[in-house]
Amino acid sequence: MTLEEYILDHSDREPEQLAKLNRDVNLRLLYPRMCSGHLQGRILTMLTAMIAPRNALELGTYAGYSALCIAEGLPEGGHLDTVEIDDEMEEFIRARLSESPYGEKVSLHIGDSALVLPTLGKLYDMVYMDANKRTYCEIYEAVLPMVRPGGFILADNTLWDGKVTDPSANHDPQTLGICRFNDLVAADPRVNRVMLPLRDGLTLIRVKP
Repeated sequence: MTLEEYILDHSDREPEQLAKLNRDVNLRLLYPRMCSGHLQGRILTMLTAMIAPRNALELGTYAGYSALCIAEGLPEGGHLDTVEIDDEMEEFIRARLSESPYGEKVSLHIGDSALVLPTLGKLYDMVYMDANKRTYCEIYEAVLPMVRPGGFILADNTLWDGKVTDPSANHDPQTLGICRFNDLVAADPRVNRVMLPLRDGLTLIRVKP
């Protein structure tokens, strides 16, 4: 048994609908590694339940797996806005939302986050960032004023396969974007932060009251 298998055996089971979604991703979509998967999905559900956001926001829906994990953890009356730039994913995402008991808690917005965010008109308690790594800094600056004091931003992929610490491999635009973001957050006096070595890196950011 691997360490990952041991961890999964001692964590909450992956809901069957999400396991089916994960299978569909691996069979039908490019880049299936982008799907959050069992462990990260359960962590997202747990963190959401701990934060108990009335309004949550996700940037980068992909197949809808993480959106449904967040929706599962929302309190009664809580709602998630999720933004996906790839309009070719819309049919796939909406079908999976409709199959889930938590799908009614999710509003899908198709478009560039730079254009969608100004239209939302909400103050959020929690934001999950999993969009274009090249523009993580710009997304962060755009979304920070939309998070209430004491609210949270969860930023995914902040270790980027370890490339962030490898000078021979950190020259591509996505890695450079992650490195700039990590440095920006580390020096930002407006927030507290902790980076977790979970999967591909997850940074928890709390906006100071």
